[in-house]
Amino acid sequence: MANWHCGCTRQHDPPRLVVLTGGPGGGKTAVLELIHHHFCEHVAVLPEAAGIVFGGGFPRRPSIVGKRSAQRLIFRVQRELERLAVEEGSAALVLCDRGTLDGAAYWPGDRASFFAESDTTLEEELARYAEVIHLRTPELGVQYNHDNPLRIESLREADAVDNAILDVWSRHPARHIIDSTPDFMEKARRAIALVRELVPECCRPRTTTPPPAWLTGG
Repeated sequence: MANWHCGCTRQHDPPRLVVLTGGPGGGKTAVLELIHHHFCEHVAVLPEAAGIVFGGGFPRRPSIVGKRSAQRLIFRVQRELERLAVEEGSAALVLCDRGTLDGAAYWPGDRASFFAESDTTLEEELARYAEVIHLRTPELGVQYNHDNPLRIESLREADAVDNAILDVWSRHPARHIIDSTPDFMEKARRAIALVRELVPECCRPRTTTPPPAWLTGG
């Protein structure tokens, strides 16, 4: 649960979907944890579909067939996570840990085959999301770690993935790119400020929630 309740009555407008994306090591997990603690219960944070798939035991195989199979499943899981949040209707804003288009950046082969096998189009997927926030992967060798056991990319692979994700979302009309900073909390504050502008005014926190101790080393 979030740290506080704003007490407002939710309107019946559908929740807005916002993507938080970027290459490995960009800080998505930490930023989403901060958002979860910073905002009220009307800001929902979805889990990462890839984490559900691979963490649940789906085979992670290096073959083209294996990669395509995994991305098809991740796409479907992402769609269902979003559908659940939208149809429940309790959230004003839904933060997605990556979006459906991220799969195109990981897809082996041309993107046309990704859209064909996912039975969708670029335009349809772009239209799903109100905003896209891209956290850039740090420069090679800077602030990058392998604390996440599901992260298998090398430094150069992470950079390549970050650029591929940057490209696949390039046509979204409301994309925000947050570059890495020497102080990660400055990067996180920029992301939180963007989210704050997207939620209803009554759901905006009046004070800054301190970051969790695990993030600050306290």
